[in-house]
Amino acid sequence: MPLQDYRCQSRLRVRWAEIDMQRIVFNAHYLTYFDTAITDYWRALALPYDDAMHTLGGEPYLKKVTLEYHASAREGDMLTIGMRCQRVGNSSMLFGGGIFRGEQLLVSGELIYVFADPASQRPTPVPALLRDLFTAFEAGESATQLQLGAWQDLGERAARVRQAVFVEEQSIAPDIEMDGQDATALHALVTNRLDQPVATGRLVTISPGVSRIGRMAVHRALRGGRLGRQVLDALVQAAAKRGDHQVVLHAQTSAQPFYERAGFEVSGPRYEEAGLPHVPMQRLLATSRP
Repeated sequence: MPLQDYRCQSRLRVRWAEIDMQRIVFNAHYLTYFDTAITDYWRALALPYDDAMHTLGGEPYLKKVTLEYHASAREGDMLTIGMRCQRVGNSSMLFGGGIFRGEQLLVSGELIYVFADPASQRPTPVPALLRDLFTAFEAGESATQLQLGAWQDLGERAARVRQAVFVEEQSIAPDIEMDGQDATALHALVTNRLDQPVATGRLVTISPGVSRIGRMAVHRALRGGRLGRQVLDALVQAAAKRGDHQVVLHAQTSAQPFYERAGFEVSGPRYEEAGLPHVPMQRLLATSRP
């Protein structure tokens, strides 16, 4: 199966510690590479593993692995691991994968998981929600849905993401995080196919033609999967559509490159807010008022 046929692809570089006396990757490490790709597969489905499995009422347990070696990887090689769900039985799930250097297939593998109750570790049927999610993802459908709306409609779920990110993870005081502007803001909320909230952000009008994007938050387990960019693009488009000519934001300095890739520019000196370093940024808009 060629690399381009795998919708889920992971990339990693071979480390010195992973090669053997023959100066090639020790055979057992390829299983670790596949396991890493399985983790990325759950992320591609926008499923925070612990939360999702709790909702689904079970957990996959690895039953059998078959690897076939075609060529060797060496220290420093950049590898791509393709992974796909090939078949779902009553309680079993068959995943097929390939480890590639460029377009060259080095190792192919099959991994059979059994969905089971975590307490008894006895097999249980794969939930219909998960079965449908596998089918939809492999058919090219989106694993998430984005909504724009008012706090009264989206607030309860958006607040769960913000609480986890800002209050619990970053130790921001709750009274600072909930600043009283939510009621008049436009909110964006991304949910997965289990209807779990996984990313959010808001758009606040600060003067005629100028809005501020803020409270951008993505579930910790799913960062790097473009959910934040999905929220950001939706809010920028909403601002342009209603006629704004400028969007500003206060970015945590660690997120500055993320916003720069989306067309934002630094507009002032760095400062500290809620105990964290920030930088003001802006983006000028070509409005698209109907």
